[in-house]
Amino acid sequence: MSVQLLLATRNSKKLGELQRILDAALGAGSVKLLGLSDVPPYDDVPETGLTFVDNALLKARAGAAHTGLPTVADDSGLAVDVLNGMPGVFSARWSGRHGDDVANLELLLAQISDVDDAHRGARFVCAAALVLPDGREFTVTGEMVGHLVREPRGTGGFGYDPIFVAEGRTVTNAELSPEEKDAISHRGKAFRALAEIIREQLLGG
Repeated sequence: MSVQLLLATRNSKKLGELQRILDAALGAGSVKLLGLSDVPPYDDVPETGLTFVDNALLKARAGAAHTGLPTVADDSGLAVDVLNGMPGVFSARWSGRHGDDVANLELLLAQISDVDDAHRGARFVCAAALVLPDGREFTVTGEMVGHLVREPRGTGGFGYDPIFVAEGRTVTNAELSPEEKDAISHRGKAFRALAEIIREQLLGG
């Protein structure tokens, strides 16, 4: 049995990440994952929520309403200790331009350039939501704790990965293989928890 599931994103890396996690958790082929490029277009939903959970639900509700498909959406970001948890929900547009990874990363590094290494703690947070066409909603959250280095390292991942070193690691997220990152990432944790809900709600346990 295979079910179709919409992930409300156009980010191909995020689609690949969730497909890998679902295949590992539920069995390859049990869920066919679609992105926004695979369904009739609808207007983007403004991310007006004040929390990651709020924004994930906004996007998942819109996807389910417009397509009639069970829809997953996530909102994630970086919470920096010395910035009182910012950029938080503004992570993707911290520099003022949505999705400009380099500008966001450079601005953040500049803002904490005078902070001692011992105080550069941070955590990635991901809230993931599943909304079903009948209106049922489920949310989960995953976190990855670590610290920020002073210079970008690595070519993998995206966003703030090149400056984030997870707790217990010596390399940045961008220096990890996709499988290594999935195993410890905030999104990996949230999506694995969501996979169990998908199993129960869509695959009959």
